Amino acid sequence: MNYQIVLFKNKTKKKIIKKFKTHKRANNYFDLLMNESDEVIFDKKYENGVECSYELALLEKTSGTFLPIFLKDEYGRKVKVNLDDDDFTILKIMKFRIEESFLDYSKNEKIGLGELLKTYLKEDGFKLISKLNNKIIIQNDDKFNLLTFKNDDDSLRFIDNVSEHFINEKRYDCMFVKDYSTSQRKYLYNLLEENGFPKHYLIRHSTTHPTKT
Repeated sequence: MNYQIVLFKNKTKKKIIKKFKTHKRANNYFDLLMNESDEVIFDKKYENGVECSYELALLEKTSGTFLPIFLKDEYGRKVKVNLDDDDFTILKIMKFRIEESFLDYSKNEKIGLGELLKTYLKEDGFKLISKLNNKIIIQNDDKFNLLTFKNDDDSLRFIDNVSEHFINEKRYDCMFVKDYSTSQRKYLYNLLEENGFPKHYLIRHSTTHPTKT
């Protein structure tokens, strides 16, 4: 195969997504994946407790002398790209958004934003969406749903990204709260405990710790 679509994590090849014989088919598939990336509202920023960024590349098989490839990071620094294969070179590479998943506490399973919107954030009824450490609480009347994220940064990003999405969609059935005063936070802990959520779980700020990858 002469062309590859490759996912990079932190400038290092993570996996080959698909291989092609022709440039046209490879380029069309690359554009399709990038369109899907553009639709992602809440993307993955951490993996195994470590901050990460992703890029999608279109590679072409070449012959001749291999030259190292350097790209600029978000700070303008040159970073060597690790291809793990001297027979290919990069035709194009772009930042890529992978949808993040998070824990639905009541179901004890991971879900994505698409499922969340269908399940808990339908347009019927006014909802309060609050951040509490690395948790998101969705309150609809006297019903509470709890989502758990990897860390505080992810839960904060969730609030920002989803509130922006609601504004773009001209939806006004939710109120978003990023932070509470000490007395409000204490009241919320008590309220959630009364609704079956253990405080020792609520007070945690992270579910992951950095590991070597």
